[in-house]
Amino acid sequence: MIHFAQEILWLFLIYSFLGWVGETTLAAAKKKHLLNRGFLNAPFSPIYGCGWLLFALFMPGLKGNPFFLFLGCTILAMALEFFTGKFLIHFTGHKWWDYSDFRFQFDGIICLPYSILWGLCGMVCLYFSDAFFLRLIAFIPALLSNTLLLIIYILLGLDLLVSVAAAFQFKLNIKLASDASKGWRKVSNLLDNALTHTVQQRMKKAYPTLSKEEAAQKEQTAVGEKKFAQGICFHKIFMLFMIAAFLGDIIETIFCRITAGRWMSRSSVVFGSFSIVWGLGAVILTLILYRHRNRSDSYVFVLGTVLGGAYEWFCSVFTELVFGTVFWDYSKIPFNLGGRINLLYCFFWGIVSVVWLKVLYPRLSDLIERIPMRPGRILSWVLLVFMLFNAAVSALALNRFNQRQTMENPPASSIGVMMDKYFPDERIEKIYPNLILVDESEAG
Repeated sequence: MIHFAQEILWLFLIYSFLGWVGETTLAAAKKKHLLNRGFLNAPFSPIYGCGWLLFALFMPGLKGNPFFLFLGCTILAMALEFFTGKFLIHFTGHKWWDYSDFRFQFDGIICLPYSILWGLCGMVCLYFSDAFFLRLIAFIPALLSNTLLLIIYILLGLDLLVSVAAAFQFKLNIKLASDASKGWRKVSNLLDNALTHTVQQRMKKAYPTLSKEEAAQKEQTAVGEKKFAQGICFHKIFMLFMIAAFLGDIIETIFCRITAGRWMSRSSVVFGSFSIVWGLGAVILTLILYRHRNRSDSYVFVLGTVLGGAYEWFCSVFTELVFGTVFWDYSKIPFNLGGRINLLYCFFWGIVSVVWLKVLYPRLSDLIERIPMRPGRILSWVLLVFMLFNAAVSALALNRFNQRQTMENPPASSIGVMMDKYFPDERIEKIYPNLILVDESEAG
């Protein structure tokens, strides 16, 4: 286990460094001078390390099919770059890169040429470079390997703290433009020292778009929240998650009754009728498609089809890796990919995207915003605590169910005893009727 962790840490560093070299070289060729394109000051770009880690976790199952491996790596890279870009905009109030001049781009954050390059790099990693670097890592003595990893990651941690402080200062500059609070100014002055100023100047040179403030961020900060869950905010998103999780479970239950001829639970959790897959799907569709709500239905349909298929694929892989179980299997449905997704349900995601964005979201958003401020906040936090507790108990119950199938040993803790008492096999199988253990599915 320790040796495996060392390999992961080394490969993360290697690909972060190679990504930094590639970006810096490309920027130097365009600008005619050397330019550090990393978020960190050290020669590492963690987004490339994260990209490799996602490829290693989610894509090995597609190595037997190069086309779908390339497609999966491309879509996964798109998701990583998109959410990283959105997070940086939210965190700093600035857009760090802008692909708006590219023909095939989305929100200026992702573009087809670079996404294709990501996909090709993912294939190279899984087919060739991972094995090559692992052979090199094996030559490093264990003690030396541990020492180097400790030193490098400590230095990177310190570098990250300084870079985050410098980036956070960008957000404070926008905040201070519309908020005269002395407290904010004290924090700003504390962060705005020589070190963070130097880092900020490097960031601005590497990412020219940082010199332009996000108008939407300024407007949102200046106006403030006048009523509960106004606009796209945490409370709005969470309430949409709860509603979509409930409606999704009901829709799936009715669909199964019509197609399979029997009623069956489709819930993701042990308490209540909530499908986390549907809830998170609604959140993702809202965050990504909201800006495009005025586009044509066909545009939203195509985008929703791709997003829905990719999202369902990653949910399937994630649950298999974390819980050791398969919650759905489309192997018997035509045009499926590894039994995880199929074309028919991808089209269904496209239809749902159009209905959600054009019909349901405007009405639900209006209803949510009509909730009084104080009761709305209380309800939101109570539901959040409930769902976190629900998800935790569900994870424990599933983990104990897996243990009971693979070993005859009694539970080793009081929690295990409680899971055996309140969530025996019969109850778990009733809640998750399509649950299949990974080993059993592979054996079949």
